[in-house]
Amino acid sequence: MEKDTKIFDDKAKAALELLMEQFWILRETQPEEYQLIREREHSVRRYVEEKFGFRFIVHQHFIKLEKIPSEPESWMGITSFQSPMDYALFCCLLGFLESKSVDEQFLLSDLTEELSATYPGVFQLDWTHYEHRKSLIRVIQSAMDFGILKAIDGDIKGFQLNEEQEVLYEVPIVSRYFMRSYPKDLFQFDSIEELIQYDKAASSNDERRHRVYRQLFLSPAMYRKQQDDPDFHYLRNFRNRLRDDIEEHTDYQFELYKNAAMLVAPEKKQKAVLFPDQKAIMDIVLQFSDVLRQSFLQFPPNDYGIVRMTATDFESLLEECSKQFGAGWSKAHREASTKQLTRELLAVMSQWKMAELEEETEMILILPLLGRLTGRYPDDFQGGEKDVRK
Repeated sequence: MEKDTKIFDDKAKAALELLMEQFWILRETQPEEYQLIREREHSVRRYVEEKFGFRFIVHQHFIKLEKIPSEPESWMGITSFQSPMDYALFCCLLGFLESKSVDEQFLLSDLTEELSATYPGVFQLDWTHYEHRKSLIRVIQSAMDFGILKAIDGDIKGFQLNEEQEVLYEVPIVSRYFMRSYPKDLFQFDSIEELIQYDKAASSNDERRHRVYRQLFLSPAMYRKQQDDPDFHYLRNFRNRLRDDIEEHTDYQFELYKNAAMLVAPEKKQKAVLFPDQKAIMDIVLQFSDVLRQSFLQFPPNDYGIVRMTATDFESLLEECSKQFGAGWSKAHREASTKQLTRELLAVMSQWKMAELEEETEMILILPLLGRLTGRYPDDFQGGEKDVRK
């Protein structure tokens, strides 16, 4: 193995990016990536433990960086899951795999029978129910993507049309390491809040630095939440040091504004999750931002850079957006109703911390990150579907 270096070079940057973007690196399926991280193991370990307080695990079969956010947020989770049932079935699947030996094989019918017995929902599972089968398909496909389940014979997709479909599976060794390990049994925690506090106590010596780095790297933006926000005070006091550190160890650029801080990628990264992606709704988000800028006097931001508006105001701006830019939208978006577009747009904006719904008043809050971005068609645009990004 190549000797580890104290200098955080391009290999170390690449290793850190792999660990940040992926749940784990499996040696069996990603041998080159596994080897790259092993070559820069000590440099990366020092950095992630000092700056983030993350646990860095190197195993003969995998390498994993346990990326625990400073604050759990609603948009975090397994992106392919669509309902609470998906998560409940996934947890039941993990329990089922735990009861099996490594490399032991089992049939899909064995799994469905066990899930029916252990599923904790109010209503029992019914595999003749199409939505229940679809949920299990999403769960099994995600488990296979993670590498904790291996299909030996058959295809789970057939289960969508026929609950009698059989598939033969095998239990890989890495299934034993998917869940985080804790020094004490999970049953000794009474709530999720107690579990979160336990994590915070484990890194209390450098809690603020860890919290700031986690927010910058794991969230689209970090916001000032109060007049004398201690985390934002930290950002301002150490902004030059933070900028130098982040840009030395990654390919991201650090940006700090009055009410928001974020990391920006100067160039597209193939494996990174970035805004905007190739979905047509992203163009509409950028155009909506442009229309909102035109209405600055009508919707001025408050001291924290937040614009409050009613659902009616939001729909009016979206209708204006459609008038100005709709000629370049996809057919589906041109024909969608304003309320349909509003739901889709708010879902994307909420996911990227550009907007949120104030539950008490049902007001829509437009957050500062949206003000960082804008997009419009070139002056000579004649109509037809178009990408507004440059």
